[in-house]
Amino acid sequence: MLARDPVLPAVFEVDRLTLEYRTPAGVVRAVDDVSFRAAEGERLVLLGPSGCGKSSILKAVAGFLKPASGAIRVRGREVKGPGPDRIVVFQEFDQLLPWKTVRQNVEFPLRMASRLSKVEIRERSEIILKKVGLERVLDGYPHTLSGGMKQRAAIARAMVTDADVLLMDEPFAALDALTRTQLQGELLDLAEELGFTLLFVTHSIEEAILIGTKLHLLSPHPGRTITSLDTSEFGRGDLGSARLEALSREVHDLLFTKRTDSKAVQHV
Repeated sequence: MLARDPVLPAVFEVDRLTLEYRTPAGVVRAVDDVSFRAAEGERLVLLGPSGCGKSSILKAVAGFLKPASGAIRVRGREVKGPGPDRIVVFQEFDQLLPWKTVRQNVEFPLRMASRLSKVEIRERSEIILKKVGLERVLDGYPHTLSGGMKQRAAIARAMVTDADVLLMDEPFAALDALTRTQLQGELLDLAEELGFTLLFVTHSIEEAILIGTKLHLLSPHPGRTITSLDTSEFGRGDLGSARLEALSREVHDLLFTKRTDSKAVQHV
């Protein structure tokens, strides 16, 4: 199913983005003329084969890569570099500082910003930690937490700053199948509870359908838009279902069917 026409204002939008890298052999184009947008509370997943530029796009949205052309906007403001309105949650959630407690990890970005009093920081961090279900382990250290708790702490630390966009680059790729399924569920629970807007990168078709409310499919190198799909009707209850398997096959065919044209066809 094609994505519905956008109605709500965009939290973030990528407008005709082209990304290039300079190498000893010359300039390499990683991403070519890609556009997409996500509204409040939407979870947009970038999906495509290795080398299609998924992670490069996420880094550009984070402000770590400068576009060769095109623009990236968050709440209508053009992205010129990293900022507190976009927070990256890394693989295995290893951005938690091991020598700080859960509470101290969540308080850390607020203390660095130095805009709030100690009392305000404490209150704000405790509110978000309660929302993510970590009020019983406030004084625990990262090494004592389960994978799900680490994910919740990492997301709490991101959300305590009122970030507009949460960025996740294949956070479950290195995990075994059971742990991966568990943490996917944890993420969906948090998304429902907190209503954050998410840009998520994966190479797993099934994961993309389960996590995303929108899928943006990219062609092999250089990454170009194939199509966008609305997957908001799918959830954990569809795991293993015939309709999820049918959509997975459809997405697989869109991604891997050979094209005779010089550019991928865009249906957005």
